[in-house]
Amino acid sequence: MLDKFFKITENNSTLKTEIIAGITTFMTMVYILAVNPSILSDAGMDKDAVFTATALSALIATLVMALVAKLPFALAPGMGLNAFFAYTVVLGMGYTWQFALTAVFLEGLIFLLLTALNIRELIVNSIPLNIKHAISVGIGFFIAFIGLQSTGLIVDNPATLVSLGSMKNPSVLIGLTGVLVTGLLLARKVKGALLIGILTSTIIGLFVGVTVIPDDFQFVSLPPSIEPIFFKFDFSQIFSFDMLIVLFTFLFVDMFDTVRTLVGVSSKADMLDKDGNVPRVKKAFFADSIGTTVGAILGTSTVTTYVESAAGVAEGGKTGMTALTVAVMFGLALFFAPLFMMIPPEATASALIIVGLFMISPIMKIDLNDFTEAIPAFLTIIMMPLTYSIAQGIVFGMLSYVILKLLTGRHKEIKPIMYIIAVLFIIKFFV
Repeated sequence: MLDKFFKITENNSTLKTEIIAGITTFMTMVYILAVNPSILSDAGMDKDAVFTATALSALIATLVMALVAKLPFALAPGMGLNAFFAYTVVLGMGYTWQFALTAVFLEGLIFLLLTALNIRELIVNSIPLNIKHAISVGIGFFIAFIGLQSTGLIVDNPATLVSLGSMKNPSVLIGLTGVLVTGLLLARKVKGALLIGILTSTIIGLFVGVTVIPDDFQFVSLPPSIEPIFFKFDFSQIFSFDMLIVLFTFLFVDMFDTVRTLVGVSSKADMLDKDGNVPRVKKAFFADSIGTTVGAILGTSTVTTYVESAAGVAEGGKTGMTALTVAVMFGLALFFAPLFMMIPPEATASALIIVGLFMISPIMKIDLNDFTEAIPAFLTIIMMPLTYSIAQGIVFGMLSYVILKLLTGRHKEIKPIMYIIAVLFIIKFFV
Protein backbone atom coordinates (compact mmCIF):
# COMPACT_ATOMS: atom_id res chain seq x y z
CA MET A 1 0.00 0.00 0.00
CA LEU A 2 2.79 2.40 0.96
CA ASP A 3 4.74 1.51 -2.17
CA LYS A 4 1.71 2.23 -4.35
CA PHE A 5 0.75 5.47 -2.57
CA PHE A 6 4.24 7.00 -2.52
CA LYS A 7 5.39 5.35 -5.77
CA ILE A 8 8.52 4.12 -4.05
CA THR A 9 9.49 1.48 -6.61
CA GLU A 10 8.61 3.82 -9.45
CA ASN A 11 11.14 6.30 -8.02
CA ASN A 12 13.86 3.61 -7.90
CA SER A 13 13.82 3.40 -4.11
CA THR A 14 12.82 0.88 -1.44
CA LEU A 15 10.77 1.09 1.74
CA LYS A 16 13.86 0.35 3.84
CA THR A 17 15.83 3.12 2.12
CA GLU A 18 13.01 5.63 2.66
CA ILE A 19 12.69 4.79 6.36
CA ILE A 20 16.45 5.03 6.95
CA ALA A 21 16.47 8.34 5.07
CA GLY A 22 13.65 9.63 7.29
CA ILE A 23 15.45 8.63 10.49
CA THR A 24 18.61 10.32 9.20
CA THR A 25 16.76 13.56 8.49
CA PHE A 26 15.14 13.47 11.93
CA MET A 27 18.50 12.95 13.66
CA THR A 28 19.96 15.99 11.91
CA MET A 29 17.08 18.32 12.89
CA VAL A 30 15.85 16.96 16.25
CA TYR A 31 18.03 19.55 18.00
CA ILE A 32 15.18 22.01 17.35
CA LEU A 33 13.20 20.30 20.15
CA ALA A 34 15.81 21.58 22.62
CA VAL A 35 16.76 24.85 20.95
CA ASN A 36 13.33 26.28 20.07
CA PRO A 37 11.90 26.08 23.62
CA SER A 38 15.11 27.64 24.94
CA ILE A 39 14.86 30.60 22.55
CA LEU A 40 11.12 31.24 22.86
CA SER A 41 11.24 30.94 26.65
CA ASP A 42 13.50 34.01 26.56
CA ALA A 43 10.46 35.83 25.16
CA GLY A 44 8.44 34.83 28.22
CA MET A 45 6.72 31.74 26.80
CA ASP A 46 6.25 28.55 28.81
CA LYS A 47 9.23 26.36 27.91
CA ASP A 48 7.48 23.02 28.42
CA ALA A 49 4.48 24.08 26.36
CA VAL A 50 6.75 25.33 23.55
CA PHE A 51 8.38 21.88 23.40
CA THR A 52 5.02 20.26 22.72
CA ALA A 53 4.04 22.96 20.21
CA THR A 54 7.38 22.53 18.41
CA ALA A 55 7.02 18.76 18.09
CA LEU A 56 3.33 18.93 17.10
CA SER A 57 3.83 21.63 14.47
CA ALA A 58 6.76 19.69 12.97
CA LEU A 59 4.68 16.52 12.95
CA ILE A 60 1.64 18.14 11.29
CA ALA A 61 3.57 20.14 8.68
CA THR A 62 5.81 17.21 7.74
CA LEU A 63 2.77 14.96 7.54
CA VAL A 64 1.16 17.33 5.03
CA MET A 65 4.41 17.35 3.04
CA ALA A 66 4.39 13.54 3.07
CA LEU A 67 0.76 12.86 2.23
CA VAL A 68 -0.07 15.84 -0.03
CA ALA A 69 3.17 16.88 -1.73
CA LYS A 70 4.70 13.39 -1.41
CA LEU A 71 8.19 14.87 -1.23
CA PRO A 72 11.06 13.81 1.09
CA PHE A 73 11.25 17.13 2.95
CA ALA A 74 10.76 17.75 6.67
CA LEU A 75 9.48 20.90 8.36
CA ALA A 76 9.77 22.43 11.84
CA PRO A 77 9.97 25.89 13.45
CA GLY A 78 12.80 27.63 11.62
CA MET A 79 16.09 28.81 13.07
CA GLY A 80 16.57 32.55 12.59
CA LEU A 81 12.83 33.11 12.49
CA ASN A 82 12.55 31.98 16.13
CA ALA A 83 15.42 34.33 17.02
CA PHE A 84 13.65 37.19 15.24
CA PHE A 85 10.47 36.32 17.15
CA ALA A 86 12.13 36.36 20.58
CA TYR A 87 15.02 38.80 20.39
CA THR A 88 13.78 41.38 17.89
CA VAL A 89 9.99 41.53 18.18
CA VAL A 90 9.64 40.79 21.90
CA LEU A 91 12.90 41.79 23.60
CA GLY A 92 14.01 44.41 21.07
CA MET A 93 10.77 46.12 20.02
CA GLY A 94 9.07 45.55 23.36
CA TYR A 95 6.00 43.72 22.14
CA THR A 96 4.39 40.74 23.83
CA TRP A 97 4.91 37.21 22.60
CA GLN A 98 1.18 37.18 21.88
CA PHE A 99 1.76 40.02 19.39
CA ALA A 100 4.55 38.03 17.74
CA LEU A 101 2.39 34.89 17.55
CA THR A 102 -0.33 36.95 15.88
CA ALA A 103 2.16 38.07 13.22
CA VAL A 104 3.13 34.43 12.60
CA PHE A 105 -0.54 33.46 12.30
CA LEU A 106 -1.23 36.25 9.79
CA GLU A 107 1.89 35.23 7.87
CA GLY A 108 0.57 31.70 7.55
CA LEU A 109 -2.79 32.92 6.25
CA ILE A 110 -1.10 35.24 3.73
CA PHE A 111 1.11 32.36 2.59
CA LEU A 112 -1.94 30.23 1.98
CA LEU A 113 -3.39 33.01 -0.19
CA LEU A 114 -0.13 33.62 -2.08
CA THR A 115 0.25 29.89 -2.67
CA ALA A 116 -3.29 29.59 -4.02
CA LEU A 117 -2.66 32.53 -6.38
CA ASN A 118 0.73 31.18 -7.54
CA ILE A 119 2.54 34.44 -6.72
CA ARG A 120 4.68 33.34 -3.77
CA GLU A 121 7.81 32.59 -5.81
CA LEU A 122 7.19 35.68 -7.96
CA ILE A 123 7.64 37.87 -4.88
CA VAL A 124 10.85 36.09 -3.87
CA ASN A 125 12.27 36.57 -7.37
CA SER A 126 11.76 40.35 -7.16
CA ILE A 127 14.31 40.65 -4.35
CA PRO A 128 17.95 41.13 -5.50
CA LEU A 129 19.97 37.93 -5.41
CA ASN A 130 22.85 39.44 -3.42
CA ILE A 131 20.43 40.69 -0.77
CA LYS A 132 19.00 37.18 -0.50
CA HIS A 133 22.47 35.75 0.06
CA ALA A 134 23.29 38.52 2.55
CA ILE A 135 20.16 37.88 4.61
CA SER A 136 21.15 34.25 5.12
CA VAL A 137 24.68 35.30 6.09
CA GLY A 138 23.45 38.01 8.46
CA ILE A 139 21.07 35.62 10.18
CA GLY A 140 23.94 33.16 10.54
CA PHE A 141 26.10 35.72 12.35
CA PHE A 142 23.13 36.81 14.46
CA ILE A 143 22.32 33.25 15.58
CA ALA A 144 25.98 32.53 16.32
CA PHE A 145 26.18 35.76 18.36
CA ILE A 146 23.19 34.63 20.44
CA GLY A 147 24.87 31.27 20.99
CA LEU A 148 28.12 32.91 22.11
CA GLN A 149 26.15 35.03 24.58
CA SER A 150 24.33 31.97 25.93
CA THR A 151 27.63 30.31 26.79
CA GLY A 152 28.95 33.45 28.51
CA LEU A 153 31.86 33.63 26.07
CA ILE A 154 30.65 37.07 24.93
CA VAL A 155 29.47 39.45 27.66
CA ASP A 156 28.40 43.08 27.81
CA ASN A 157 30.90 45.82 28.57
CA PRO A 158 29.96 49.46 29.30
CA ALA A 159 33.13 50.72 27.60
CA THR A 160 33.17 48.60 24.45
CA LEU A 161 29.59 47.22 24.37
CA VAL A 162 30.88 43.63 24.19
CA SER A 163 33.96 41.78 25.40
CA LEU A 164 35.30 38.30 26.15
CA GLY A 165 33.83 36.49 29.15
CA SER A 166 35.76 34.51 31.75
CA MET A 167 37.31 31.32 30.41
CA LYS A 168 37.03 29.91 33.94
CA ASN A 169 33.25 30.03 33.71
CA PRO A 170 31.90 26.43 33.48
CA SER A 171 29.20 27.62 31.05
CA VAL A 172 31.86 28.84 28.62
CA LEU A 173 33.75 25.55 28.76
CA ILE A 174 30.55 23.54 28.25
CA GLY A 175 29.55 25.63 25.24
CA LEU A 176 32.98 25.42 23.63
CA THR A 177 33.15 21.68 24.28
CA GLY A 178 29.83 21.28 22.49
CA VAL A 179 31.16 23.20 19.49
CA LEU A 180 34.34 21.10 19.31
CA VAL A 181 32.50 17.79 19.70
CA THR A 182 29.95 18.77 17.07
CA GLY A 183 32.69 19.97 14.74
CA LEU A 184 34.59 16.69 15.12
CA LEU A 185 31.47 14.65 14.38
CA LEU A 186 30.58 16.80 11.36
CA ALA A 187 34.11 16.38 10.01
CA ARG A 188 33.67 12.62 10.34
CA LYS A 189 30.20 12.85 8.73
CA VAL A 190 28.42 11.37 11.77
CA LYS A 191 24.62 11.61 11.57
CA GLY A 192 22.99 13.61 14.33
CA ALA A 193 26.18 15.55 15.12
CA LEU A 194 24.30 18.58 16.48
CA LEU A 195 22.16 16.48 18.81
CA ILE A 196 25.16 14.48 20.05
CA GLY A 197 27.03 17.73 20.71
CA ILE A 198 24.10 19.08 22.74
CA LEU A 199 23.78 15.86 24.75
CA THR A 200 27.53 15.73 25.41
CA SER A 201 27.47 19.28 26.79
CA THR A 202 24.42 18.43 28.88
CA ILE A 203 26.15 15.40 30.44
CA ILE A 204 29.31 17.42 31.22
CA GLY A 205 27.07 20.06 32.75
CA LEU A 206 25.92 17.51 35.34
CA PHE A 207 29.41 17.48 36.89
CA VAL A 208 29.77 21.28 37.16
CA GLY A 209 26.29 22.21 38.32
CA VAL A 210 25.06 23.67 35.03
CA THR A 211 22.71 20.80 34.18
CA VAL A 212 20.16 20.10 36.89
CA ILE A 213 18.08 16.90 37.07
CA PRO A 214 14.65 17.64 38.61
CA ASP A 215 13.66 15.57 41.65
CA ASP A 216 10.59 14.28 39.81
CA PHE A 217 12.48 13.44 36.61
CA GLN A 218 10.95 10.75 34.41
CA PHE A 219 12.65 9.59 31.22
CA VAL A 220 9.30 9.06 29.49
CA SER A 221 6.08 10.95 30.20
CA LEU A 222 2.98 12.38 28.59
CA PRO A 223 3.64 15.58 26.57
CA PRO A 224 3.39 18.87 28.52
CA SER A 225 0.15 20.81 28.05
CA ILE A 226 0.12 23.61 25.45
CA GLU A 227 -2.66 25.45 27.29
CA PRO A 228 -0.40 28.39 28.39
CA ILE A 229 0.38 29.28 24.76
CA PHE A 230 -2.49 27.74 22.75
CA PHE A 231 -4.42 30.23 20.58
CA LYS A 232 -2.95 33.20 22.48
CA PHE A 233 -3.30 35.97 19.89
CA ASP A 234 -3.38 39.75 20.27
CA PHE A 235 -5.25 41.37 17.39
CA SER A 236 -5.36 44.84 18.98
CA GLN A 237 -2.33 46.10 17.00
CA ILE A 238 -2.63 44.28 13.68
CA PHE A 239 -2.96 47.58 11.79
CA SER A 240 0.14 49.18 13.35
CA PHE A 241 3.20 50.00 11.25
CA ASP A 242 5.39 47.80 13.41
CA MET A 243 3.11 44.84 12.66
CA LEU A 244 3.59 45.55 8.95
CA ILE A 245 7.40 45.51 9.32
CA VAL A 246 7.35 42.36 11.48
CA LEU A 247 4.95 40.62 9.11
CA PHE A 248 7.06 41.54 6.07
CA THR A 249 10.21 40.17 7.70
CA PHE A 250 8.54 36.89 8.64
CA LEU A 251 7.07 36.60 5.14
CA PHE A 252 10.22 37.35 3.21
CA VAL A 253 12.68 35.30 5.26
CA ASP A 254 10.34 32.29 5.28
CA MET A 255 9.61 32.56 1.54
CA PHE A 256 13.27 32.77 0.67
CA ASP A 257 14.26 29.93 3.03
CA THR A 258 11.56 27.63 1.68
CA VAL A 259 12.27 28.29 -2.01
CA ARG A 260 16.01 27.96 -1.47
CA THR A 261 15.64 24.69 0.45
CA LEU A 262 13.16 23.12 -1.96
CA VAL A 263 15.26 23.96 -5.02
CA GLY A 264 18.59 23.08 -3.42
CA VAL A 265 17.55 19.74 -1.95
CA SER A 266 15.54 18.75 -5.05
CA SER A 267 18.59 19.46 -7.19
CA LYS A 268 20.73 17.29 -4.91
CA ALA A 269 18.17 14.48 -5.22
CA ASP A 270 18.01 14.89 -9.00
CA MET A 271 14.27 15.56 -8.68
CA LEU A 272 14.03 18.76 -10.75
CA ASP A 273 12.10 18.48 -14.00
CA LYS A 274 13.56 19.37 -17.40
CA ASP A 275 12.80 23.06 -16.83
CA GLY A 276 14.56 23.07 -13.46
CA ASN A 277 11.34 23.22 -11.43
CA VAL A 278 10.55 21.39 -8.20
CA PRO A 279 7.81 18.78 -8.73
CA ARG A 280 4.53 19.54 -6.94
CA VAL A 281 6.05 22.75 -5.60
CA LYS A 282 2.63 24.34 -4.97
CA LYS A 283 1.73 21.46 -2.66
CA ALA A 284 5.08 21.83 -0.91
CA PHE A 285 4.34 25.53 -0.33
CA PHE A 286 0.93 24.48 0.96
CA ALA A 287 2.57 22.25 3.59
CA ASP A 288 4.77 25.15 4.67
CA SER A 289 1.76 27.49 4.93
CA ILE A 290 -0.31 24.99 6.89
CA GLY A 291 2.62 24.36 9.23
CA THR A 292 3.08 28.06 9.97
CA THR A 293 -0.64 28.69 10.52
CA VAL A 294 -1.18 25.64 12.73
CA GLY A 295 2.13 26.27 14.51
CA ALA A 296 1.02 29.77 15.50
CA ILE A 297 -2.25 28.38 16.87
CA LEU A 298 -0.33 25.78 18.86
CA GLY A 299 2.08 28.42 20.12
CA THR A 300 5.35 28.43 18.18
CA SER A 301 7.24 30.57 15.69
CA THR A 302 7.24 30.20 11.90
CA VAL A 303 7.45 26.64 10.53
CA THR A 304 9.58 26.19 7.44
CA THR A 305 11.14 23.50 5.26
CA TYR A 306 14.45 22.32 6.72
CA VAL A 307 17.64 22.25 4.69
CA GLU A 308 18.63 19.28 6.89
CA SER A 309 16.29 17.31 4.63
CA ALA A 310 19.34 17.04 2.37
CA ALA A 311 20.79 14.50 4.83
CA GLY A 312 17.90 12.13 4.18
CA VAL A 313 18.05 12.73 0.46
CA ALA A 314 21.75 11.87 0.56
CA GLU A 315 20.76 8.54 2.14
CA GLY A 316 18.49 7.81 -0.84
CA GLY A 317 15.16 9.34 0.24
CA LYS A 318 13.08 10.28 -2.79
CA THR A 319 9.43 10.11 -1.78
CA GLY A 320 6.93 11.23 0.83
CA MET A 321 7.69 8.05 2.78
CA THR A 322 10.86 9.74 4.01
CA ALA A 323 8.83 12.69 5.31
CA LEU A 324 6.25 10.33 6.84
CA THR A 325 9.03 8.64 8.81
CA VAL A 326 10.22 12.01 10.12
CA ALA A 327 6.65 12.87 11.19
CA VAL A 328 6.36 9.59 13.10
CA MET A 329 9.69 10.26 14.84
CA PHE A 330 8.50 13.70 15.99
CA GLY A 331 5.37 12.00 17.30
CA LEU A 332 7.47 9.60 19.36
CA ALA A 333 9.68 12.46 20.60
CA LEU A 334 6.64 14.05 22.24
CA PHE A 335 6.93 11.49 25.03
CA PHE A 336 10.54 12.37 25.86
CA ALA A 337 9.89 15.96 26.96
CA PRO A 338 11.67 15.60 30.36
CA LEU A 339 14.91 14.70 28.60
CA PHE A 340 14.78 17.68 26.26
CA MET A 341 13.64 20.10 28.98
CA MET A 342 16.62 19.16 31.15
CA ILE A 343 19.05 20.49 28.51
CA PRO A 344 20.44 23.89 29.64
CA PRO A 345 20.86 26.92 27.30
CA GLU A 346 24.63 26.54 27.55
CA ALA A 347 24.34 23.15 25.85
CA THR A 348 22.02 24.29 23.05
CA ALA A 349 24.39 27.20 22.38
CA SER A 350 26.73 24.90 20.45
CA ALA A 351 23.92 24.14 17.98
CA LEU A 352 23.25 27.86 17.53
CA ILE A 353 26.90 28.54 16.75
CA ILE A 354 27.21 25.65 14.28
CA VAL A 355 23.90 26.49 12.56
CA GLY A 356 25.25 30.02 12.25
CA LEU A 357 28.21 28.57 10.36
CA PHE A 358 25.86 26.63 8.06
CA MET A 359 23.93 29.79 7.22
CA ILE A 360 26.89 31.94 6.19
CA SER A 361 27.91 29.70 3.25
CA PRO A 362 26.11 31.96 0.67
CA ILE A 363 28.70 34.66 1.43
CA MET A 364 30.83 33.08 -1.30
CA LYS A 365 28.11 33.91 -3.85
CA ILE A 366 27.91 37.65 -3.07
CA ASP A 367 29.28 39.96 -5.79
CA LEU A 368 31.85 42.13 -4.01
CA ASN A 369 33.15 43.81 -7.16
CA ASP A 370 30.00 45.83 -7.86
CA PHE A 371 29.69 48.32 -4.98
CA THR A 372 25.98 48.93 -5.66
CA GLU A 373 25.56 45.26 -4.81
CA ALA A 374 28.34 44.78 -2.24
CA ILE A 375 27.50 47.71 0.06
CA PRO A 376 23.80 46.79 0.51
CA ALA A 377 24.83 43.17 1.12
CA PHE A 378 27.45 44.25 3.66
CA LEU A 379 24.99 46.50 5.52
CA THR A 380 22.44 43.70 5.60
CA ILE A 381 24.98 41.33 7.14
CA ILE A 382 26.62 43.62 9.67
CA MET A 383 23.49 45.39 10.92
CA MET A 384 21.73 42.18 11.97
CA PRO A 385 24.06 41.21 14.84
CA LEU A 386 25.02 44.80 15.72
CA THR A 387 21.42 46.02 16.03
CA TYR A 388 20.30 42.65 17.41
CA SER A 389 17.60 42.65 14.76
CA ILE A 390 17.11 40.69 11.54
CA ALA A 391 14.51 43.25 10.46
CA GLN A 392 16.89 46.21 10.76
CA GLY A 393 19.49 44.39 8.68
CA ILE A 394 16.93 43.87 5.90
CA VAL A 395 15.83 47.52 6.14
CA PHE A 396 19.37 48.89 5.74
CA GLY A 397 20.15 46.48 2.91
CA MET A 398 16.98 47.17 0.92
CA LEU A 399 17.14 50.96 1.33
CA SER A 400 20.82 51.24 0.42
CA TYR A 401 20.26 49.04 -2.64
CA VAL A 402 17.50 51.25 -4.04
CA ILE A 403 19.34 54.51 -3.24
CA LEU A 404 22.67 53.39 -4.74
CA LYS A 405 21.04 52.04 -7.91
CA LEU A 406 19.10 55.27 -8.39
CA LEU A 407 22.11 57.54 -7.79
CA THR A 408 24.27 55.56 -10.22
CA GLY A 409 21.66 55.67 -12.99
CA ARG A 410 20.89 51.95 -12.80
CA HIS A 411 17.22 52.26 -11.91
CA LYS A 412 16.25 49.62 -14.47
CA GLU A 413 17.78 46.99 -12.18
CA ILE A 414 15.26 47.82 -9.47
CA LYS A 415 12.09 45.72 -9.49
CA PRO A 416 8.82 47.64 -8.81
CA ILE A 417 8.24 45.90 -5.49
CA MET A 418 11.60 47.20 -4.24
CA TYR A 419 10.36 50.80 -4.61
CA ILE A 420 7.30 49.97 -2.52
CA ILE A 421 9.44 48.32 0.16
CA ALA A 422 11.88 51.25 0.22
CA VAL A 423 9.08 53.79 0.68
CA LEU A 424 7.60 51.79 3.55
CA PHE A 425 10.98 51.59 5.27
CA ILE A 426 11.59 55.35 4.86
CA ILE A 427 8.18 56.03 6.41
CA LYS A 428 9.11 53.72 9.28
CA PHE A 429 12.36 55.58 9.93
CA PHE A 430 11.36 59.20 9.50
CA VAL A 431 7.59 59.55 9.95
